Amino acid sequence: MKDQVENLNKKGIKAIAISSAMNKREIDIALDNCIYGDIKFLYLSPERLDTDLFKARLEKMKVSLIAVDEAHCISQWGYDFRPPYLKISAIREVLKKVPIIALTATATPDVVKDIQEKLAFKKEHVFQKSFERKNISYSVLYESNKYLKLDEILQKVKGTAIIYARNRRQTQDIAKYLKSKKHSADFYHAGLSNVQRDKAQKLWIEGKTRIIVATNAFGMGIDKPDVRLVVHLDLPDSIEAYFQEAGRAGRDEKKAYAVLIYDEPDKKVLEEKFNQDFTELDFIKNVYQALGNYYQLAIGSGEEETYPFDIADFCHRYKLKPNLAFSALKILQLNEYMALSEAVLSPSRIKIEVDKTTLSNFQIKNTKHDTLIQVLLRSYSGLFDAMTKIDETLLARRLNKNEKEITTLLNELEEKNIVSYSPKTDLPKITFLTERKDHKRLSISKESYQIRKTQAEKKITAMIAYCAEKNTCRSIQLLNYFGEKTTKTCGICDVCTGRNSHTPTARKLTKTEKDILNVLKMNKKLTLSELVMQLSDTKKSQVIEALRYLLDEKKVKHEKGSYFI
Repeated sequence: MKDQVENLNKKGIKAIAISSAMNKREIDIALDNCIYGDIKFLYLSPERLDTDLFKARLEKMKVSLIAVDEAHCISQWGYDFRPPYLKISAIREVLKKVPIIALTATATPDVVKDIQEKLAFKKEHVFQKSFERKNISYSVLYESNKYLKLDEILQKVKGTAIIYARNRRQTQDIAKYLKSKKHSADFYHAGLSNVQRDKAQKLWIEGKTRIIVATNAFGMGIDKPDVRLVVHLDLPDSIEAYFQEAGRAGRDEKKAYAVLIYDEPDKKVLEEKFNQDFTELDFIKNVYQALGNYYQLAIGSGEEETYPFDIADFCHRYKLKPNLAFSALKILQLNEYMALSEAVLSPSRIKIEVDKTTLSNFQIKNTKHDTLIQVLLRSYSGLFDAMTKIDETLLARRLNKNEKEITTLLNELEEKNIVSYSPKTDLPKITFLTERKDHKRLSISKESYQIRKTQAEKKITAMIAYCAEKNTCRSIQLLNYFGEKTTKTCGICDVCTGRNSHTPTARKLTKTEKDILNVLKMNKKLTLSELVMQLSDTKKSQVIEALRYLLDEKKVKHEKGSYFI
């Protein structure tokens, strides 16, 4: 939402977004501007639709279109189901004559049908472009040494690349490895500061960094047409997620490559993640109780309140494993008890809450704050109308003070009801969508929980099956998954070109390859360093090349750093 609003504003189109980074006062002002101001676009998450604050304003707004983005989220069969999307249809009761459009890039036939039912379409009405991407060559490669294969691919395929990894640490490790191989690379994940993320993204978009190694959060809202290569080094949770991420390649319609590299342990990792995502219901209730205690909320309080959320501190304080706690929070979000936003820098904002005469009288009586108010009025426009972004560092420089002094003065102005002041933060935010409840009476639908679990399991099975299938064109597999029946092969994927074949070649083994096999027969398991020591008359580069061939031909296996037959 943030990216879209910024892009519209740059084009001179008035747009605002209601986000979890805003406090009640800011939301109040933003909605008033939609009624009485000249706002053209209002962006908001569906979690906001059911709040009294929004419902009271909606009837007064002049709405010409309801647009539902990522509409697969409305379907129980969608890969990213979010129950608050179900409340969108309630808006149609208030705005009966307003047209509605639902948009998604990744919907199966069941989801397409369900979207229309959930949004109360009077009759089915679908515009659908083919899922086929003729310019993308899809490949699935079974490799034990992923880093070596990645380096090899990047040597062959020139141009901008995105490498997707499952976690933050991996993004850093992979980027470090690629730099050691003389590639221009950087990493990106939600744990970086806003400045670091913006810098990495900007250099990559401008082509000054060739490769960005990222978690799946990267790419949303980014339209870079000349991406030549997208590589997944871990199995995505679903074909929908994979198709969306791989589809960031070749948007300029020129030849591009989408490569998925996996090995046997990846299946186990995906299955373990599935078990974590669907943890026990009692554990989820305990996390909810800990969350209420963390913010010292009394039972019956906290509705629509938003707080910065430091998950590391929260888990440390209540002795919780972060991955399990995060999964529990996602289930609580699915059941509409809370909304969790990603870590996004929320800049400081301020609004003057008194009229100009009252403000002038205050300045005369309070010389301590007078200079700051003067600088604020000279530096920023619209302070009397809406919450306006400010920069404490800039104000400190202009007033020859330090940033802490400026923050203190602004807090004092808020205490005196002269301004509303919202300090900057780059922590994720938690919004309680209902008042705090007794955790023992928390209502988490077992049926809904089980449906989601079953659907997630099916999607994981489909993802693994896609990787395992080596005889059907990749494009045909993807198109069929999304309900587009075809028998026309793409001619450029790994199946069509035979690049996934592990059939032994006719050539004889080299001396180095034979030596490796003989050494491993005697020693059972050896690391690369140990192999090089055993084959002291052979260069390390020759050993690595021979190992690569033996791995491709399934004559040698690699696990936990060791090679064996």
